[in-house]
Amino acid sequence: MKLLLDTHAFLFAINEPERLSPKVASLLLDPSVPRWLSAISLWEIAVKIQIGKLDLPKESGYYLKHLLQLKAQVLDVGSRHSLGVFDLPMHHKDPFDRILIAQAREEGMVLVTMDPAIKQYEVQTLW
Repeated sequence: MKLLLDTHAFLFAINEPERLSPKVASLLLDPSVPRWLSAISLWEIAVKIQIGKLDLPKESGYYLKHLLQLKAQVLDVGSRHSLGVFDLPMHHKDPFDRILIAQAREEGMVLVTMDPAIKQYEVQTLW
């Protein structure tokens, strides 16, 4: 099982681990479970900090340090991920989440999310 962390799952993991479900927390403690964070999530965090929706550190090094501690790899966005969005019905309008859904589908990953709207898609989720 390869995990793709939704943005909020990553932020909970690094700032408020008590908000993770016990199952997700256990998987993130297991070094044998591959985990990924989309480059889109890093962009989403930066955008939301800049427009005042998130009160978090503005230094990119903070997030890089936590990626290393979490042993998460960054999943870059490729054309097949972007093209995968064309196949998604408009159940969810958030562009950040839509690309995460496409990435999880294209890469055969389990999307770690508590967002109920994402469960409407043909993508495996976990929380």
